[in-house]
Amino acid sequence: MDSQLLDRTEATAPLAVAGVTLAVRDLESVARFYREVVGLELIERTPEGALLGAGGIGFLELLHRPDALPRDPAAAGLYHTAFLLPSRADLGRWLAHAASLGARLDGAADHLVSEAVYLHDPEGNGIEIYADRPSAEWRWVDGKVVMANARLDMIGLRALANGPWPGAPAGTRIGHVHLQVGDIAKAKRFYADLLGFEVTREGPQVAFLSTGGYHHHIACNIWESPGAGPRDPSRAGLAFVTLAAANPAITEGIDRRSGASNVAKAGLLDPWDTLIRFTPSA
Repeated sequence: MDSQLLDRTEATAPLAVAGVTLAVRDLESVARFYREVVGLELIERTPEGALLGAGGIGFLELLHRPDALPRDPAAAGLYHTAFLLPSRADLGRWLAHAASLGARLDGAADHLVSEAVYLHDPEGNGIEIYADRPSAEWRWVDGKVVMANARLDMIGLRALANGPWPGAPAGTRIGHVHLQVGDIAKAKRFYADLLGFEVTREGPQVAFLSTGGYHHHIACNIWESPGAGPRDPSRAGLAFVTLAAANPAITEGIDRRSGASNVAKAGLLDPWDTLIRFTPSA
């Protein structure tokens, strides 16, 4: 059995990503893209939109907002949603599938901890499709994980595509969410000091954060959004992020640190008015 199928530190952490909700202007077009290109399955049609996922588990919600203004690429919000496949072979099969569709890729990289490919949906929401390397192979120096943007071995990955892509396999999930923010110091105060994530890697314009020893569940950057203010709720794009809390003590601790009341039900806004919701771990 592929060792990566047994190595799911992103999901067993105290706080992990349970879901992402996007407000979209053209529900049918965007939902079709996530089904046909990314390979997600339709879990449920709702009065407000659609829930997609894999293996019967929903984790990407699309809210139909036909009157919304287009997403602003320089505003705070979503940089990309990162869909984690169970194995490297799955990533190879997805690459072959994407090539057969003529899907346009924005980039690809070997991050040492993972191998990743990037693209965007029809409304400009960023997407990462990736597979982790086993966590035993990750290098940590002074409490920070070693990552890179090296050339991806596309040929080696494609060689693993020994069968058709049947769609995102069971076990696929959102491994991390990368956000555009206006200020890295403010982002660390919210996501690290208040929510309880640990900074696993950082630079002047980016911070990576996780719990439970994962390389990152949340990333924040100012590459396209330096100085951004609160998000415009009338625009399409990220609606909210849902985090899975392993036990009630986690959200109770956030209550104490934030001075909020029952974030487990109400959620919490980050400094750019991105709503973070919480749900118990499955």
